[in-house]
Amino acid sequence: MTDPGLGLLMLGLIVVAIMMGFPTAFTLMGLGIFFGFYAFYNPAEALIDNKIFDLMVQRTYGAMTNDVLISIPLFVLMGYVMERGALVDKMFYAVQLAFRRVPASLAVATLIVSTFWGIASGLVGAVVVLMGVIAMNPMLKAGYDTRLAAGVITAGGTLGILIPPSVMIIVYAAVAGQSVVKLYAAAIFPGFFLALLYLVYIIGWATLQPKVAPKLSAEETKIPVEDWMVRLQAAASNNMLVGLVRASFAPGGLGPAAGLISRAKAFKNLATALVPFLMTSAILGAVWWYVTIYQTAKRDDSAPEGLEQLGGGGAPVEAVSASASGPAEAFYWSFAVTAALSLVVLARYYGRMNAERFEVLKLLSSSVMPLGILSFLVLAVILFGITTATESAAVGAAGAFLLALQARTLNWKRTKEAVFLTAKTTAMICWLFIGSALFSAVFALLGGQALVEQWVLSLGLTPLQFMILSQAIIFILGWPLEWTEIIIIFVPIFMPLLSHFGIDPILWGVLVFVNLQAAFLSPPVAMSAFYLKGVSPPHVTINQIFAGMMPYMLIVILCMIFMYIWPGMVLWLPTYLYGA
Repeated sequence: MTDPGLGLLMLGLIVVAIMMGFPTAFTLMGLGIFFGFYAFYNPAEALIDNKIFDLMVQRTYGAMTNDVLISIPLFVLMGYVMERGALVDKMFYAVQLAFRRVPASLAVATLIVSTFWGIASGLVGAVVVLMGVIAMNPMLKAGYDTRLAAGVITAGGTLGILIPPSVMIIVYAAVAGQSVVKLYAAAIFPGFFLALLYLVYIIGWATLQPKVAPKLSAEETKIPVEDWMVRLQAAASNNMLVGLVRASFAPGGLGPAAGLISRAKAFKNLATALVPFLMTSAILGAVWWYVTIYQTAKRDDSAPEGLEQLGGGGAPVEAVSASASGPAEAFYWSFAVTAALSLVVLARYYGRMNAERFEVLKLLSSSVMPLGILSFLVLAVILFGITTATESAAVGAAGAFLLALQARTLNWKRTKEAVFLTAKTTAMICWLFIGSALFSAVFALLGGQALVEQWVLSLGLTPLQFMILSQAIIFILGWPLEWTEIIIIFVPIFMPLLSHFGIDPILWGVLVFVNLQAAFLSPPVAMSAFYLKGVSPPHVTINQIFAGMMPYMLIVILCMIFMYIWPGMVLWLPTYLYGA
């Protein structure tokens, strides 16, 4: 057998070995050493002098000194601390009340909380198990179709591995030699767009077939309101915002009802009531500052002083300014329209804020907002270049500890469990990198990589055809393999071919991320299904769970089609933030 043939035999053996249940990392290393020993074999040398051992040491040291991988244990620690110490039950209850009038409200709440919790933790198994424990029984007791309940938990639980900050993106960046920051920026819109498609499917199915998600009874959607709110609403105004303002600044005008609430408590609740307005103002203000002030100052600083031409023989400054006026004017109009719509929505919301709506806002503020702020800060400081991915991961881990301590749900036992699981997961990923590095080096040495490239190029494919072929192969590999094996083993095979077809590696990479969502949903190795089966009632069968997951695989494909037709969904944000 020729050397390239041995390389292809290596590739086939690794797939068979993994499907048989052998540990991926050590199988990669074992095959790499075995075939590498043959590739480097020299009869004139002693067996112990074979260069495969030198290669193994070099690849191990290379994995240990890879700066990109340092952020993995910190993000994993953040996820395990959040899993062990945060209040998912309270978050699910608050979101379910907020969407109580939407069709399939329990399923919608499950998807939103799964997405939100997945972003914070990045752990697919943990999210699916937690949501299975919290949401599966309530949906089944409410008469929801088992396929709907199972599908929304399994599909929603996988989104955390796609939407940044994501460990999968870090692993891909290390394997493919791409920027973690650019990949994070590129994956944001596709991740939320896929979640939106899931949401449209759930609401559409429940609207067309109400039997799959019966409406909850009035008792089940009743919002418990504290007594002082009811009395303040009756004494001051039906609008809680007005009542809280009067209780805070003019309690004397309430007459006998002035003693219902202390001024300090009134101020605290007024601050809670103003959370939507403050958050909207902060987001709009941050966008305005970044686009009109920060970016302008950055451009001015980058232009050499006294230079009348931009670039080598480029257009005059006046011409560049004129050409930039179009996008700037478009931004101002878009910003004005967005701000006006935000004000209209806020005015309508505050105009209808009774005691029940205020109670829901309090629940959301105490359960969702702290986690949301932490996730936003962790991602924002990376995207805006304030910190590196590793430093941001450290901030996230510290913030997770603070949130868990504040909630008083994290004790010494749970802390030890989180640290142990972090060490276990990190060790697994590092061994995978070492095994992959050794395997890919021997595979290339034997000529397997060159043979694959020659075969693909000999097909005379167009860029679109190659894109479809590569993504189809990854989609099929997702049925028997997990995302770690696919990224570690097969992505390095495709990466060198992207330049031949003129395909942007960022776009291709994000397509892979979305594609790998199906790896968690596709039998026979659909890990999400087995995670959910472990915590579901006995009458829920694995076939019912598989049936519930199948439509979401089609939605994944639909999302990829949208991404290819409209690549700006992927490339606009990294291009805007970091240039070409």
